[in-house]
Amino acid sequence: MAKEDEILQSLTKQFSALEGKIRIQRSRRMWARVEPADFASVLDYMRNKLGFVILCTITGLDEGENLGVLYHLAREDGIMLNVEVYVPKANPVVQTVTPIFPGADMYEREIVDLLGIKVEGLAPGFRYPLTDDWPAGQYPLRKDWKLDPSPKTGQTEES
Repeated sequence: MAKEDEILQSLTKQFSALEGKIRIQRSRRMWARVEPADFASVLDYMRNKLGFVILCTITGLDEGENLGVLYHLAREDGIMLNVEVYVPKANPVVQTVTPIFPGADMYEREIVDLLGIKVEGLAPGFRYPLTDDWPAGQYPLRKDWKLDPSPKTGQTEES
């Protein structure tokens, strides 16, 4: 049995809600769609029981009515598993993964600043990557965002 199949079986045995939500794209590349309520326990299991000890990056997506967060995880043997979580744009809240992956801090600050996703449990700190004077409620990676030509941003439509 391939390692990817073993991972799939282990995850679906431990979390029945993942049945049919994990796919093996090709050798060493997997995807799993996880509900926000199950996310922390699934991620903890993946790290501590399945060896996904590397958080490569976090990607944020605007999918219209929902915002997506993709956590790109890897094992030392090169298998990558991309964990997808979708939350409603009207109330976009995810849990921080910094207790499991301390290096996630900067990635989580990016999804806060650029997409307006609230990351519960993220320690207070500086903004990243936007400046401290960036207007509140302006999320430049949302598809419906329009450039605000106010002097606060230091930008105009011609910039």
